[in-house]
Amino acid sequence: MEDMQFIPSENPGSVERHLIRRNNNPLFSERQTVVNSDSLMNAQKEDHELLQKFMLEFKQTMLKAVDFKSNEDSEVILEIKDTLDKLYATSSTVADDQTRIRESIKKFLNVIMQSVISGAGNDSHALQELEQEEKAREANFMFLDSKLAADILDPESPIDESDLIPTLLSADKDELAITIQLFDKKQLSFILGEGENLLNSLDSEGVDVKQAAENFVFIEGYQEFLKQQVL
Repeated sequence: MEDMQFIPSENPGSVERHLIRRNNNPLFSERQTVVNSDSLMNAQKEDHELLQKFMLEFKQTMLKAVDFKSNEDSEVILEIKDTLDKLYATSSTVADDQTRIRESIKKFLNVIMQSVISGAGNDSHALQELEQEEKAREANFMFLDSKLAADILDPESPIDESDLIPTLLSADKDELAITIQLFDKKQLSFILGEGENLLNSLDSEGVDVKQAAENFVFIEGYQEFLKQQVL
């Protein structure tokens, strides 16, 4: 009997995504992988476990959310709100299409925020803070719409510290354009310095670094853009 063949998922989770990023990718040096049935099976198994954990927490939180009353204790409301924010972030990293769940989380967050705003009454300072929080949430959700940015932001990310620069230099341009905004000028200087060393080393070994070099130039351009914003 032949071994079962595993194929890449249509909507992979963060573990499988990072496995594929490193597939025969010299930018990752000793961290590069060879994708085969065994490595895919292990990655998909880990992603499935993360998905099950996410779905359980999502269902438990929804049960709490639908039961809360207009006069619910503020601590309970804020706890649910914080949990929903975290669940939205996790929904961007787990496997399968989570579009409907993400929309459900947004709807419940809107309901909760309306309750919090109502509770603030005429407190102008509190209302201003809530408005700032909502803008920050919208900006964060924009980043989370990018799988790469979501994977980097994930506290349990499979992208370890040594993988960050190879990951950025390997990224799709659209993903890179969003993700690079996560970093400040000091961080960009570090990324470019280490990235240049990596590209020079691989180029001297005869490795084709054309795409990585294009990404490097793109990151340089974004750094220059930030400098111009200060002027």
